[in-house]
Order: sequence, then structure tokens, then C-alpha cells
Amino acid sequence: MRKDSINDDVMSTREVAEQLGVSLRTVQLWVEGGVLPAWKTAGGHRRVARAAVDRLTAERQQAIRGDAPVVEPFRVLLAEDEPEMRQLVAMVIDGWGLPLQLIQAANGFEALLRIGEGSPDLLITDLSMPGMDGFRMIRSLRSFGRGLEKLEVVAITALSADEVAERGQLPEDVRIFTKPIAFAQLEALVRARVARHLALGDDGDGELR
Repeated sequence: MRKDSINDDVMSTREVAEQLGVSLRTVQLWVEGGVLPAWKTAGGHRRVARAAVDRLTAERQQAIRGDAPVVEPFRVLLAEDEPEMRQLVAMVIDGWGLPLQLIQAANGFEALLRIGEGSPDLLITDLSMPGMDGFRMIRSLRSFGRGLEKLEVVAITALSADEVAERGQLPEDVRIFTKPIAFAQLEALVRARVARHLALGDDGDGELR
């Protein structure tokens, strides 16, 4: 018997986790990412509409039956030539506690090799790197085809907007974070993407939501 339900149309996050057979943390990720609509009570407790849970249950059952693709682990590729910065960003991402696989590359050439080994879901890259910089790497990705032209890209740079423009600009869909990195904003972006990936799988539209 449920102890904290208000009525049959509303569920707690713990009840959602029990019904769907997932961890409470996964449900929290879905809520935070906007995949599972919820609201807070006056006491600060999240509540979820049962209809929303039923829809998600149906989608998950389709995946189990094979009507929808199996969701692979969410993969993030981090390309950064400075070891200290690469380690810092990796430590911060690891501290978010998200269910993702982080792959690292020290320059643009290595990043392309990693992408060739297995396409990531999200590329986080510095722009100023020796050899092949982020500008050339991103242009290469956009010209490859085979779905790589839609790879979601976040660029991290100390360059100003004018300096970026002088270097040839970037595709409009590339999101730019200037250094020092606003990690809270980057976390929100990645958290929402992971939540959608876990619940629905990659729909291939190439957009971060």
C-alpha cells in the first residue's frame, strides 16, 4: 500500500521508480531533464502525474519488445590539449554523478580517431589546440556525413566573439562556453541530454534539449 500518494492521479518519485523498475536517481534525472513532468508540493516533495508515467511505461515496453532501439550508454568525448584543464573538466563531469561514458582526447586528430572508433553523443572541445584545432576538427566532422554532421558539439574557448569570427566562425548549432567555464550551465545542458537519452533514446535530430 502506498504511503505518500495524494490520490490515484499523482505519484511520488519513489513510486515512479518502483513502478518502472529503475533507481530513484534515474527518475530524478528524468524530472530534472524535463523528460518526466513534475511539480513540487508546499513541503518540497516532487509529484508526478500518473498519466505521464503511463506514457513513459508504454515507451519503455516498446523498447523491450524491440519496437524501439535499445538505448546505448550516453558517450561524451572531451577534447582538450592542456592536461590540467582536461583533468579539471573530467573531474567536474565525474562529480555530477551522471550515467555517462567519458572519453578523452588531447587534440583534434586524436578526437577524430576516437569518433571513428565509436560515435559519441556529445563532443566537448577546446578551440585552440596545436596541430588540428577545434575549428578544423568541427569543419571536418560537418563534412564527413554518415550522421557526424549532426554530432552535438560544445566548444570551450578563451577567445572572444570577434576572435572566433576571425578564425572562420563555427556552425550555428555549436554551443560556445567561454573560459572560465560556467560549469553549472554546462551541467544543466548535459544533464538534460542524458535524461532524454535514458528515457527515450537518441532520436537523431542532432539537438540538445
